[in-house]
Amino acid sequence: VQLQASGGGLVQAGGSLRLSCKAPRLILSTYVGYIMGWYRQAPGSQRELVATISSGGDRNYADSVQGRFTISRDNSRKTIYLQMNSLKSEDTAVYYCNAQHRTSGDNSWGQGTQLTVSS
Repeated sequence: VQLQASGGGLVQAGGSLRLSCKAPRLILSTYVGYIMGWYRQAPGSQRELVATISSGGDRNYADSVQGRFTISRDNSRKTIYLQMNSLKSEDTAVYYCNAQHRTSGDNSWGQGTQLTVSS
């Protein structure tokens, strides 16, 4: 699955940013079979879950972002979004889009997009 992530950048602490991830080559009937999500990896750290969302809108968040980040999904556009508010320096990381099929187990990653939060 080809995933195209965008939206990273440099933002001050307390600011907001929105990431997007599109799966342009999937047909819709296949796309809805995927649980989509965002993961991040800070320097020297392992990749960690940020948030996931099913085609039906079931959401799962890491405790560290709960209440600050919101994941959403537009199935018709085959796109997910991550709205990040009240950003902290510890949110600095490379953010990766992920697609995992509910039944086949197919698991794909997009290219990372860098978020840097300056304090």
